[in-house]
Amino acid sequence: MNMIANLQTDITPDGPDYDIVRRVIELITEDYRDQPSLEVIAARLNQSPTQLQKTFTRWAGLSPKGFLQAVTLDHAKRLLRQEDMPLLETSIEVGLSGPSRLHDLFVTHEAMSPGEWKAKGGGLTIRYGFHICPFGIALIMVTDRGLAGLAFSDSGDERACLEDMTCRWPNAQYVEDLQATVPYAARIFEPGKWSSEQPLRVVLIGTDFQVSVWQSLMKIPFGKAVTYSDIAKDIGRPTAQRAVGAAVGANPISFVVPCHRAVGKNGALTGYHWGLTRKRAMLGWESAHA
Repeated sequence: MNMIANLQTDITPDGPDYDIVRRVIELITEDYRDQPSLEVIAARLNQSPTQLQKTFTRWAGLSPKGFLQAVTLDHAKRLLRQEDMPLLETSIEVGLSGPSRLHDLFVTHEAMSPGEWKAKGGGLTIRYGFHICPFGIALIMVTDRGLAGLAFSDSGDERACLEDMTCRWPNAQYVEDLQATVPYAARIFEPGKWSSEQPLRVVLIGTDFQVSVWQSLMKIPFGKAVTYSDIAKDIGRPTAQRAVGAAVGANPISFVVPCHRAVGKNGALTGYHWGLTRKRAMLGWESAHA
């Protein structure tokens, strides 16, 4: 069994911009019901509104107000009052009925054989690197066959994130290699680079049941969400909702295999391995780009 991979490259972002943007996303996704203005957000972060606007827009690709609107959606209040819809269901239904689907345009996948899974990564070389992204720090892990892992971390928690991922395939050989992971980071979080002509290849490393759940997740349209019971029905196991939830939580390729689009039966956000704030941020980001 190989030793757990070590994090040797210092990927702590230079300057305060990363932390400022992270705090803005956190504030908006937690307090969106209060509809905080740019001035209120800036005051809470001890920033000038003008500078905060420029920093956030440059880094996230949309303004704080645009992100706030994406999370809450202007018409959600009307639907909540008139149709008594749950907040999350309202948010994902309003304005997101277009044909855009991330994985129809962007992702192709294959699963490892049962034997390869039983080997717990034995014989695999997994290259990894940390990269700044719209949802914090992304840990990207690739094999010769494609993207095998995508996890998220806050600054200072990178080592724990790495250990969490490497423990999933303890017999693999891990190599820190930013040159191998940079191209993936450049494509995953940039919608303009999503193309069916050059799809992102994903390799799913899990049990047959887990892979079936992850494949079902990839059918969920961009900007939409489904319940765990929906997924259970889709894979032909309608009574296995709890097992489906466990498989969703074990998804090693977050965001690309969109486990953040799985919600509770009443439309409420449920636990997310990388934090509910990050899950809300992903749903908001997707609604802004749908």
